[in-house]
Amino acid sequence: MSKGTTIKEALGKWEEKNQKTTSEGKHVDLYGQCPPIEKMDASLSTLSSCEKLSLSTNAIEKIANLNGLKNLKILSLGRNNIKSLTGLEAVGDTLEELWISYNNVEKLKGINVLKKLKILYMSNNMVKDMAEFSKLAELPALAELVFIGN
Repeated sequence: MSKGTTIKEALGKWEEKNQKTTSEGKHVDLYGQCPPIEKMDASLSTLSSCEKLSLSTNAIEKIANLNGLKNLKILSLGRNNIKSLTGLEAVGDTLEELWISYNNVEKLKGINVLKKLKILYMSNNMVKDMAEFSKLAELPALAELVFIGN
């Protein structure tokens, strides 16, 4: 089996294509890498200006290493293998939109840290227990929710 693309490699390709450093990028698209990204590694910390990060359509299993993303407003993680929402604490004060449809999320544990979350796209995951929805009440700014197919 081939090794996945690392975040560092994907960011290198992004810099080449966009002719700027990752620290300058406001919208960084790393979706659909071939081979797919498997881990959100520490290289993400270089994205200090990033407001929208797209890591959709990869093979990421868990949310991690968001510490340096002080300006992140939109995080797109659709079509990965993510099982839980833990790891979002670092962007809890800035994130306004989380796109995480088509993953394997079963529980909403960890969502409560996203105090500014306005939009949650979470269709086609594995949430079975209706009690999980009560955790959304802890999100004061939530205005738009897509939860079909759970």
